[in-house]
Amino acid sequence: MSFDLKHIPLPTIDRPFGIELWPIFNKAFEAVRGYPAEDFRFVNGETPMSTFSETAIALVTYYVVIFGGREVMKKLPAFKLNFLFMVHNFILTAVSGILLVLFLEQLIPTLYHHGVFYAICDHNGGWTQPLVVLYYLNYLNKYLEFIDTVFLVLKKKPLTFLHTYHHGATALLCWTQLIGLTSVSWVPITLNLAVHVVMYWYYFQSARGIRIWWKKYITIFQIIQFVIDLFFIYFASYTYFSSTYFPWAPNMGTCAGEEFAAFAGMGILTSYLVLFISFYLVTYKKAAKTGRPRSNTGRQALIDMKDAEVPSPIAAGRKAQASSNGATTTGRQGPVTRSRKA
Repeated sequence: MSFDLKHIPLPTIDRPFGIELWPIFNKAFEAVRGYPAEDFRFVNGETPMSTFSETAIALVTYYVVIFGGREVMKKLPAFKLNFLFMVHNFILTAVSGILLVLFLEQLIPTLYHHGVFYAICDHNGGWTQPLVVLYYLNYLNKYLEFIDTVFLVLKKKPLTFLHTYHHGATALLCWTQLIGLTSVSWVPITLNLAVHVVMYWYYFQSARGIRIWWKKYITIFQIIQFVIDLFFIYFASYTYFSSTYFPWAPNMGTCAGEEFAAFAGMGILTSYLVLFISFYLVTYKKAAKTGRPRSNTGRQALIDMKDAEVPSPIAAGRKAQASSNGATTTGRQGPVTRSRKA
């Protein structure tokens, strides 16, 4: 029995992984949805989860469930849920990896044949029908990631500002870019998928009891991701606004996308960079325990805001009631444990 190397599909620019992945995905999509992925069209008001009201309801539901669930769990013992946590993280690792390679299959030929500017600023480069399918699936995946926080609630882990803000804001960000038709969307999405492949694999291995030495580098990867994101987002936004309103300013031409989507992208991603840098500083660059206040109070305020657990309104109300009744406290509390983060 002979083995002919000529029949092995080798990677090329137009077929980056050797075999063509899109036809396989197309059949899988049709098996689930009843029509091929090539027939999908994102239509605001018709496609599920395409309207602002649907997105707002989903976000409000998310925050009601996690904060309401936290109050309920105060009366119940913490759940283990280790097996379900492993399954959840394995699924998110696989989904992120599949979406990433599908994105790369679409983008590598475009980048090679037409260049970066065409890919981030032309609808024919960064807003093709296959890419819109992947943008939409990535957007839906953000709601699946909400389950992360449900696990924290059921395991009675602290709900930090960074975690709860990041999940809700990312779903909102993906919706604004879908509605805003921003061709540059693939840059933050592909980088985020790459981060999530590593991050959720780390959580999966940790749940199996395997100690990972490189978890610090996940945070570094995330920070680098946001720096690159912002470079492209600000460049695309500058290109659009300068060519539209200030044609006398140096620019490379127009750039596809709506204005509100540009502002949403710049605002949310900038906030991520600030919060993740503060997370890195407080987690991996701990100050000496001198007992004296820091001189850099501005940076410390950001760190404290990021890492503090979101307060419970019910607990705050009880404290206020106790104070109004003349009760006094010593200011001492029981031991507080910090949640593990990557």
